[in-house]
Formats: sequence, C-alpha cells, structure tokens
Amino acid sequence: MSFPLLTATAVLPAVGAVATAAVPAARRTAAKWLALLVSLATLALAIVVMVRFDPGGARYQLTESHAWISDFGVRYELGVDGIAVALLALTALLIPFIILAGWNDADPLETGSKRWRPTQGFFALILAVEAMVIISFEATDVFLFYIFFEAMLIPMYFLIGGFGDRAHAQGEEAASTQRSYAAVKFLLYNLVGGLIMLAAVIGLYTVSGNFSLAEIAQARANGTLHMATSTERWLFLGFFFAFAVKAPLWPLHTWLPNAMQESTAPVAVLITAVVDKVGTFAMLRFCLQLFPEASKWATPTILVLALISIIYGALLAVGQRDIKRLVAYASISHFGFIILGIFAMTSQGQSGATLYMVNHGISTAALMLVAGFLISRRGSRLIADYGGVQKVAPVLAGTFLIGGLATLSLPGLAPFVSEFLVLVGTFTRYPAIGIIATFGIVLAALYTLVLYQRTMTGPVKPAVSAMPDLKARELVVVAPLIVLLIFLGVYPKPVTDIVNPAVKQTMSDVHKTDPKPAVEAAK
Repeated sequence: MSFPLLTATAVLPAVGAVATAAVPAARRTAAKWLALLVSLATLALAIVVMVRFDPGGARYQLTESHAWISDFGVRYELGVDGIAVALLALTALLIPFIILAGWNDADPLETGSKRWRPTQGFFALILAVEAMVIISFEATDVFLFYIFFEAMLIPMYFLIGGFGDRAHAQGEEAASTQRSYAAVKFLLYNLVGGLIMLAAVIGLYTVSGNFSLAEIAQARANGTLHMATSTERWLFLGFFFAFAVKAPLWPLHTWLPNAMQESTAPVAVLITAVVDKVGTFAMLRFCLQLFPEASKWATPTILVLALISIIYGALLAVGQRDIKRLVAYASISHFGFIILGIFAMTSQGQSGATLYMVNHGISTAALMLVAGFLISRRGSRLIADYGGVQKVAPVLAGTFLIGGLATLSLPGLAPFVSEFLVLVGTFTRYPAIGIIATFGIVLAALYTLVLYQRTMTGPVKPAVSAMPDLKARELVVVAPLIVLLIFLGVYPKPVTDIVNPAVKQTMSDVHKTDPKPAVEAAK
C-alpha cells in the first residue's frame, strides 16, 4: 500500500493539537514551539502533495478509499484536484504565520490579573481547525465532508469566545460579553446552515444510494441516475445555503463582522482566509458537480446576491470606524467577487475565482496581521485613535500599505490578476453585471486609502508617538506574505497551471462552454 499522503496532511495537525494541549501548564513556550513545528511539518507535506500532483493527470489524484460505515454506504474517501491542492497549500502556508503572529495572544493578561489564559489550548485549537479544513478539501465522500464541515465549528467557537481581542475600550467584562455574543452568533448561523445541508445530504443518499462524489457524478453523467427537476433544485438549495453561510454571502453574512471584530487578529485571519474558503470551494466541488442543472437554474439569483455582496460590503467598509470591521466588510465584498466568478460559468471566471481564493487569503492575512500588530501597540481598534504612524513606525506603515493596496487589487499585486479574470469572465456572459461589479473596485480604493490616510499619515498623535516598529518575529510573519503578493502578482502561472484543468472539468460538469467573442480576432 502506498503512503497515505492525504491522510497524513490531516492527521499530523490533529495529533499535534492533542500533543500541544497535553503540554504542562507551566511550559507555555514549549507548547508554542511544538505547534509551530507541527504546522511547518504539515506545510512540508502539503508541498509534497503539490509536487506529486499532475495537473494533466486524472481529475482526483493521491486517492484513498476505505470502508467505513458499510451499512449506509459511507466510505473514507480522499482525493484532490487542482482546486483542492491550491487551497490545501494556502491553508498549510498560512497556519505557521498565524501561530507566529499569535505567539503572545494567549499569554497571561498584562493587567495584573492572576487569571491565566490556556496558551496550550489556543494553539491546539488552531491546529485542530487546520486538520478539519484540510480534510474538508480532500474528502470525496459527501458524508465525510459534512462531518468535518460541521466539526470545525467547535474549535472556532472556542477561539472566538475564549481568546478575544484585548483591545477593548469597555473593560474585560464587556469584552467577554461581546466575545460570547460573537461566538454564539457564529455558531448558530453555521449550525443552521449545516442542519439544512444535513437534510440535503440525506436526500442525496435517498436518491443515489451512496455518498461517493465520483460515483454520483459518474452516474449523473452516464444517465444511470435520474433526479426529478424539483428534487435536484431542493437538494442544491440545501447544499448551497450552508456554503453561502460559510462563504459568507449577503444576506447570510452578518456573523462575520462580529466574529472578526471580537477575535484576535490571527484568529480573524483563520476565519476569513482559511475557514470561509471551505464554503466557496464546496460550491465548485459539490454544487456544480452534483447538481449541474440546478446550478444553472439558480445562477441568475446567485449572481445578483454576489453583486449585492460586492457593493454592499464595500459601502459598509467605507463607513467603518473599527479597523477589524472594515477588513471584515471588505472580505464580504471580495467573497462576492469569488462567488460571481464561480457562477459566471466561464473558464476565466472560475479560474479567477479559484485564484482569488488563494490571493485573498494571502492579502487578507498580510493586512489583518499587520493591523493586529498595530492594534496591540495602541490598544485600540478605532481608526480615530491613530495618526502619523508612518513617521514613528515606517516599516509597519509600509507593510500595512502594501497589504491595503493588495486588498484594492492594485496591478502588480496578486489579487489584481484574479479580480481581472473574474470580471472578464463575468462580462463575456453577463456584461451588465460585470460593469456594475467594477464599482466595487472604486469603493475598495476609497476605503483602503482612507484607512491608510487616517491611521498612518498626518500629525503624530501623542498616543502613538512612542510606538515601536515591527520586531523580528513580526517581520518573519509579514515579509513572506508581501513577497508572495508581489510574486503572484507578476507571475501567477504556478497556481493557474494547477487549477485550470480542474476548472475545465467543472465547466464540463455543468455542460458549459465559454461564449464566443462578438468580434473575431484578426488573422
């Protein structure tokens, strides 16, 4: 039997989570290093997956299949296509930076309180989330996917509710109340979505007789599995609702600003750059592949919802006074672009959407982590409490600017390529929606540049006059992300070469081809 590489990428952080949690309470530093080493080892395995994956080979590679719950047709089936490989690599890449950025976030409170935060638990929960997200990208059994799609809510609930941001103007008691509210809201929204999906999963089994993604898709393709139109549409809606909550798509987005505001910056990155990607990934893997006709039926409505997310999220970002809430609403706008690209049903749109998932993860991590370093120095999330930071901490201000420029998709930085592909792919089939979506770019420039102007430029406010610049550990976190933003901005080919064959197969699933140009190119 060949080495179960995909299983190893998920089991390693899971075992690391248990080992980290078991480290004695007095050895907090040992727990941190253990978590970091486990995350780096997981990254090494993810790199091996990328190297062994052949973009021109079979759709699902490095597959594993074992009997699990035979009476109900549930199998332990794993496999990755190009889209899954790209997102697996993104997850494994970001977790070490998240751990480094949160190195001191779960240490004893610095207010003189004798209460200690469980440092070991903080890092163990991060590794647990990593394990569940990775296996969600790898699962090709619908029931197996569902289990981990839901299970990741548990460690995320404790990360949001138990390890919140210390920069709270109303005191620890008020902060604890708001963290609890944000955590419960996150859990309830996603549980409701998951329960609706569970009903759809059961319905899918009733119709098909098994949970294997490949077998169901093959049966649909060769005509041996027939679904009534109404049945397919209801099942599609059950799956899509859960993914839209996770994504998050307007109007199911309201949990995200609260969750990001009350979380530490590393946990906020974990939410929007890692966990939320499972929702958009699942739209490509499950909605389009299992329910192609229903996907085409729902496309006009979903495109309108995505367009609302783009404009609505950007408008609300412009009016925010809290740095973290601004980034949260900006992410809602960006997820609108991703979903727009997926359901534009063009190869450019879906390639752009997949590339956007990767690039958004890197750019949001860069911006939010630098914002977290800024907030930890000043002790406030309010934009009005800053001013003139670039004069006292130029490196911090410079990295914050690059992260912000990536967020507004400046040419030369990674998100530009993906956003451009999404808009081109949308315009070729839905020109009116493509034109309106471009206003999201204008609004992104507005909220990003206003944020930078108000926090980094102008007179130096007394409260920031002694603010230190980025330290060595913080530079180790930020510098590689900045390098990646620039590299993928000028040379996205390594990612597009991996995802494009998978996108073509997804287009084939829904029986769509790219529209022909209105004007033929000159020969």
